[in-house]
Amino acid sequence: MNRKIIIISPHFPPSNLAAVHRSRLFAQHLLSFGWEPIILTVHEKYYEEVLDHNLEKLLPAILRIEKVGALPVTKPRIIGDIGLRAFFQLYKRAKKIIKTEQIDFLYILIPSFYVSLLGRWLHRTTGVKYGVDYIDPWVHAFPGSEKVLSRHWFSTKIAAWLEPIAVKKASLITGVAEGYYRPVLDRNPHLLKIIHGAMPYGGEISDQAILKKLAIEPSLFKRTPGKMKLVYAGTMLPKAYEPLKEIFESIAANSDSFLNVEFHFVGSGKIGDDPNTFNIKPMAEKFGLWQTTIFEHPKRIPYLDVLVHLDQADGIFILGSTEAHYTPSKVYQGILSGKPIFAVLHKSSSAVTVLEESNGGVVLTFDGAAGLEDISLNFSQAFLRYRQFAETYSPQQVDETAFKEYSAATVTAQLAALINQAISVS
Repeated sequence: MNRKIIIISPHFPPSNLAAVHRSRLFAQHLLSFGWEPIILTVHEKYYEEVLDHNLEKLLPAILRIEKVGALPVTKPRIIGDIGLRAFFQLYKRAKKIIKTEQIDFLYILIPSFYVSLLGRWLHRTTGVKYGVDYIDPWVHAFPGSEKVLSRHWFSTKIAAWLEPIAVKKASLITGVAEGYYRPVLDRNPHLLKIIHGAMPYGGEISDQAILKKLAIEPSLFKRTPGKMKLVYAGTMLPKAYEPLKEIFESIAANSDSFLNVEFHFVGSGKIGDDPNTFNIKPMAEKFGLWQTTIFEHPKRIPYLDVLVHLDQADGIFILGSTEAHYTPSKVYQGILSGKPIFAVLHKSSSAVTVLEESNGGVVLTFDGAAGLEDISLNFSQAFLRYRQFAETYSPQQVDETAFKEYSAATVTAQLAALINQAISVS
């Protein structure tokens, strides 16, 4: 008989926020590992972001979804966080389910950070064991938090005060990467005794099959004969700008090697929903590459639209940073698109080995901040190797066993194993 788990995720499809795919993919595969998921979320009419109802077509038909109301966003916007606006509604519904059904575990995905407090409260009132998953770190230095009495200063102080309360009685702490939750354990030493583990975002191959049935048209660009178009999809890592500068310098100095080549940066703007907050454009203009070799589409676009543009591209461009934490899970999404990958990564990134061993692309490595000059010196030659690689590339040549541990099913199996350990500890 399957055990039951409530997953509290205030945003869920049709929300188009990136974090919804964490709970979506867990919910899709948990039943295969003995856990029947109940998604507890906020009704989409209370979301502020643009909705994407196509995302609902990716959900299992049998998935149970419980939706609650929330306080509306006021003008002026006093409380915007969805977790705060729906806090008591989520608590009441979760408590009712726990009281009337046999619920074996409560799993809370943050952000919204404030909903993690529900775990502590529900544990106290019902005895249910709970875990918290860090999609993003909660306690960290926000930009501008050094300014005393500023909004970000208050956010940092509140986070440092609330987090210990939220996690004090947790039975499980997880995160997208260990670095996201390890500081939580360090700040709360008693948590070192509980179950904890890291699971990256998993890639889901069935998304590609469903996408083909939806007939979504690309809006930013289309495949063009005689042009080689590569796509970088997603936000820019804070420490990726220095490598990018070296790349642009190399392209400008070796322009003949990049004739009829276009790099498209999609969803890379400063503000996700603003089409005019360019991050890449100023640097591209400085090197004379704007709208010739470098293109930026700053506004975040829905997940399925991203997949459509990956399908239209000739290749996938992946850029790491001066820190060695770029994970293969992000590379796996590119592999699932069926396109060859060209990556510039820190030499210690685990993604380097996976890409090379799987024969999924070409990688140019550098040794962190100390090795940036190697990028400008070698980028042009590395791209030449990539063009030759792409000419004969076939998705069938990729050894996908190298990515098996980054599939959504495998990642969910890891979660199920951790939960099983957590509930077995008295």
